[in-house]
Amino acid sequence: MSIRPPLPPFTRETAIEKVRLAENGWNTRDAEKVALAYTEDSWWRNRAEFAQGREAITALLKRKWTRELDYRLVKELWAFDGARIAVRFAYEYHDDSGQWYRAYGNENWEFDEQGLMHHRHACINEHPIKPEERKFLWDNSGPRPADHPGLSDFGI
Repeated sequence: MSIRPPLPPFTRETAIEKVRLAENGWNTRDAEKVALAYTEDSWWRNRAEFAQGREAITALLKRKWTRELDYRLVKELWAFDGARIAVRFAYEYHDDSGQWYRAYGNENWEFDEQGLMHHRHACINEHPIKPEERKFLWDNSGPRPADHPGLSDFGI
């Protein structure tokens, strides 16, 4: 059985850590790796798409990152209680025509006792931006650098 610390019940510090670990994972754009943070039967609502189980989540993420190129994500803790965390986020990407977008959203997460997420509800809206309006400007497809501003720093 896989254990993914930090484990619930969350404190403010461990909830912030869990959010940053999730952000770092998603910024790798490695669907198989990201899916390991979810239970085998995890249930998702992502925009208008519903997915259940790691295989479906992996497929959803692969489709997502095939369309959303040079994806950069920043997450921030909004609230937490016991085994639940609420997150707000923003990410930037461009499509295959070169048009840049910024997406904003909220996620509600619920974890099992091993620290694996078994429910994820995401609401996401996006709009086109000009390349010079981008804010998430780190060089690689990995974690956001520790000194890179977060959502509150940008007033997002």
